[in-house]
Amino acid sequence: MKRIALLLFILSSTISYSQTEAPEFGKGLLNIVGKDSTWSMKLATRMQFLTSTTWDQNSNNKWVDPHSIALVRRARFKFDGFAYSPKLTYKIELGLSNRDMSGASEYTSNAPRYILDAVVMWNFYQNFELWIGQTKLPGNIDRVISSGNLQQVDRSLLNSRFTLDRETGLQIRHHFFLHNKFLIREKFAISQGEGRNVTNGNIGGAQFTGRLELLPFGEFTNGGEYKGGDLVHEEMPKLMLSATYDHNKDAVKTRSNQGTYMVNDIGFHKTDINTLFFDTMFKYRGFSFMGEYAHRNAKDPIAKNADGSLTGDIVQIGDGINLQSGYLFRKNWEVSGRYTNISLDEDITGNRPENQYTLGLSKYIVGHKLKIQTDLSYLSVNGGTDELMYRLQFDIHF
Repeated sequence: MKRIALLLFILSSTISYSQTEAPEFGKGLLNIVGKDSTWSMKLATRMQFLTSTTWDQNSNNKWVDPHSIALVRRARFKFDGFAYSPKLTYKIELGLSNRDMSGASEYTSNAPRYILDAVVMWNFYQNFELWIGQTKLPGNIDRVISSGNLQQVDRSLLNSRFTLDRETGLQIRHHFFLHNKFLIREKFAISQGEGRNVTNGNIGGAQFTGRLELLPFGEFTNGGEYKGGDLVHEEMPKLMLSATYDHNKDAVKTRSNQGTYMVNDIGFHKTDINTLFFDTMFKYRGFSFMGEYAHRNAKDPIAKNADGSLTGDIVQIGDGINLQSGYLFRKNWEVSGRYTNISLDEDITGNRPENQYTLGLSKYIVGHKLKIQTDLSYLSVNGGTDELMYRLQFDIHF
């Protein structure tokens, strides 16, 4: 807490010293440019307040055992700008809520995981960029979209089961136009393969990620391919088709670089894990559609000790589908729906197929910067206990 208090003191001192007029709402708390124009910094912050209630369905088809919770879902600081040259940019994002910092372990020096992003981006030649540091891997579209720009209260079950999330390493990104507006983006990453804020790596091998994005009708307005809903009512159809392939060599966690470590009697169970994503985003005149398919497999998904006995850890292999659509009315009310199917390999994982149906309603007051969202989800588990979930969330971004 002393570190947080010190950070707030420095920020307040900086604002009082260098800023006499604040930016517009939603565009940061302050924007600073060095006197010699060799550096800049924008500070922004955001909060999400969430309440949710879940019910289980009993053998008489009645909803019982309601469980309610209210929490600060996310609370974050973000800094970005350029250093020395506009071609050398950076981003730092810190998470301060319990959910943001959770996951401390011996592999993170038993310290809270404050750092979400700490990355430097260098446009070193024409349309090529080199990224160095910790940030999101170029994975599935639902994960790449910021949690502050989601169409519904939170991401889908597909993302929670298959996401690549954040990693420390190197990325090369490039784009070019094939013809007229037809934009192609290529993204490649090499990282340590164990998730964010790991200090005791590299235990496994290395992780290699490649993503290809095709935008036949050109870029979306205001980066809309990475935002939920069509808040700008695209005047012309916009489409993105994408594919991601990830290979985690000698992975030691149950969900590639996510999940739990597979510890055995001689150290760790190691196996190659491959993850494949296909996704799409389409927007036109208030209508939006997002679709995702995910597949994960592993060379040896069942963790074993040196003598061949089982440790109990299992790589979560299988498939997932997520289909999501919505329509934004002129009064900035949006109705959305989502269907998600998770089919993990039951013979190996023991997990039964799941289907989740979600109906969402959003009111955008200042776009994604100030909004209220609510949704109702029904989770059907084959041969298991079904669940009903209601959520209400308020977002504010400065």
